[in-house]
Amino acid sequence: MSAADALAHSWREARLPAAGVHLDSAACSRQSLAAIEAAAAHARHESEVGGYVAAQAAAPALDAGRAGVAALTGMSSDDVIFTTGSGNALQLLLGVWPMERIVACLPGEYGPNLAEFAAHDFTPHALPVDDLGRVDPDAARTMLRDAPPAMVHLTAVASHRGIVQPVAAIAQVCREIGVPLIVDAAQAFAHIDCVVDADAVYSSSRKWTAGPRGVGVLAVRPALADLLQSPPWAGPLSALHCLELGEANVAARVGFSVAVGQHLAAGPEAIRQRLAALGQQARTVLADIPGWRVVEPVDEPTAITTLEPTEGADPVQVRARLIDEHGIVTTAAGIERAPMELTTPVLRISPHVDASPDDFEALVVALRAVS
Repeated sequence: MSAADALAHSWREARLPAAGVHLDSAACSRQSLAAIEAAAAHARHESEVGGYVAAQAAAPALDAGRAGVAALTGMSSDDVIFTTGSGNALQLLLGVWPMERIVACLPGEYGPNLAEFAAHDFTPHALPVDDLGRVDPDAARTMLRDAPPAMVHLTAVASHRGIVQPVAAIAQVCREIGVPLIVDAAQAFAHIDCVVDADAVYSSSRKWTAGPRGVGVLAVRPALADLLQSPPWAGPLSALHCLELGEANVAARVGFSVAVGQHLAAGPEAIRQRLAALGQQARTVLADIPGWRVVEPVDEPTAITTLEPTEGADPVQVRARLIDEHGIVTTAAGIERAPMELTTPVLRISPHVDASPDDFEALVVALRAVS
């Protein structure tokens, strides 16, 4: 058995059998039984001793989760806090932002992120990109040097297109100019390399990490964290750790911590290679489906394949029929996901490491039938 096949086998063995074909990990991956049981065990402990006593007992598991996130972002455990998800992480960060409210971001910025910028009175400036929406580091250097914003916000892999941004190169540009770089890693964490020298990285649990819904993380380097606005009652608490105070679903955090540990145990580089290979396989077999165009280059190093309709198919209806008639789960991405870039809804295919050639062939047959 090859290493890739062994990884796929171990991933399947750690989970309940899929009910159909799951090609939707960019939305929500399938949790392992260990992550589910860890969250359930914590919930049972809450029933026995009360939520706050149980939370104290869970501290080692949560510390391990923070350490895992730190390892995957190139930060330290003290730089990491839990949130309820990616959107909540950005909301928290913007709420204590200490500098001017000008943000340089992609023309394909995620719609809900744009809404958060607007709600916090940030003015967005579009970064220069190519035809695929990939930022040009040299052109960005010129733009940022001529008119430095207060923040560069870079979505490492978009919600509507499986294109990898040159995050490390932009981080170097930001270091040269002295502008903080904030990375939205919702689609990147546990999918591509996120050790990129950013000032802050945030992500969700439910996507490529395959943790539970309703939990995420925010990691902020001390140089930026020390500038964040602390509330007047903070005392010895840092502004960053004040953001983690309040009610929390500790069981979900425990489950996420277990999922991060499983990811590290499986080998992040092996997972990245397997996901990239699956993306290439999917794009290859889907390239000739009538009525659809594959958006990404075939060798793009992600597991996301985006299909743009060319003959009027409605991705929302297609997704529904794929589920109802063929048991295949995908994502229909509307233009609200990238309102400054998308002109038509698209269909997104995002397998995890357990996907097989049979899954892609089933999708080809089903797409031909429903399109």
